[in-house]
Amino acid sequence: MSRSHDHGGAIFATARRMGVPPSAFIDFSASINPLGFPALARDAIGRALDSLVHYPDAGHQELKEALAHYHGLPSAHFVVANGSTELIYQLPAVLSGKRALIAAPSFSEYERALNRQQWEVRHFLLSPEDGFSLDLARLEAKLAEGYDAFYLCNPGNPSGTLYPPHVVDQVCELCREAGTFLVLDEAFMDFCEEASAKHSVIDGGNALILRSMTKFFGIPGLRLGYAMANEPLCGRLDALGVPWNVNTLALAAGSASLQDQEHNQRTILFIDQERRFLSGQLCSFPQLKVYPSRANFLLVEIVGGMTARELAERLLPELVIIRDCATFYGLSPHFFRIAVRTRAENERFVACLGKILASCAVSSPQ
Repeated sequence: MSRSHDHGGAIFATARRMGVPPSAFIDFSASINPLGFPALARDAIGRALDSLVHYPDAGHQELKEALAHYHGLPSAHFVVANGSTELIYQLPAVLSGKRALIAAPSFSEYERALNRQQWEVRHFLLSPEDGFSLDLARLEAKLAEGYDAFYLCNPGNPSGTLYPPHVVDQVCELCREAGTFLVLDEAFMDFCEEASAKHSVIDGGNALILRSMTKFFGIPGLRLGYAMANEPLCGRLDALGVPWNVNTLALAAGSASLQDQEHNQRTILFIDQERRFLSGQLCSFPQLKVYPSRANFLLVEIVGGMTARELAERLLPELVIIRDCATFYGLSPHFFRIAVRTRAENERFVACLGKILASCAVSSPQ
């Protein structure tokens, strides 16, 4: 069955459709650091401008060294790409086999990339009723059906659910026993780095970790991501990539962002505080169910009444954009996702939402 693969962050298309400048909107649909990118990255971009007369460093060596220092791993364990999505599209070509299992709901590009390489795709559905928990016994039975790759996002997108390291270790072991390659997407793990599985799973030959520098470091427009894996797999992915796939400004900003410890620590504290505030405010509405999250976004379910699409349309005149999650496999049309933003922006969203929900309650038949 054909399904759409839209994403959040379509602020420019929405602005053109409504005839207003993009800057007029508060975009809760894209989960980007509301503090912006680090000051060190801004300075590095300025210094790198004169280097635009040269080709970028095709080996990404400076960024790999910065990543090695940031993660405490050898630089040979990294592959740098034009966003982690580039790696998602390269992976099916380097993995053995043609049957994949995806923990759902999850990022739609896994399935799209696999389909392009004629992989057979099945879904391992995680239930909202169970808090999107991983039933390891059920997973073991499913893997026994014979899958060549298993895709898992941690923290989950769009759920925000964080699977602790010991659970991921067990998933990795189940995959190893089943002869299944584990693709672990940690795109939002910078917000809770202590839970990363990087030190336990990448030395083996049956796992790879994807990372994005878009969300935490606030540079979606530069397109930068990377993978962590054992050295042979990194070599195969590097060989598959096109020359100069990452531009000079992205490389400079990425290296500097990893070194800006003050900004990065402030981000973690800020997101934790604002996520708790926003979740508490939303939980006060009886029409909403808010799911626990360790990422910089919240998944919310409208309990009865309007759909997420209807809510999104009613928020647009308020110049507020949310992510309708109906296109995520396994979620009903009543789910939406919102980014954690600044206090003023979060308060504005809650106020707009309150007006809409109150008007629906008044207009509903008694």
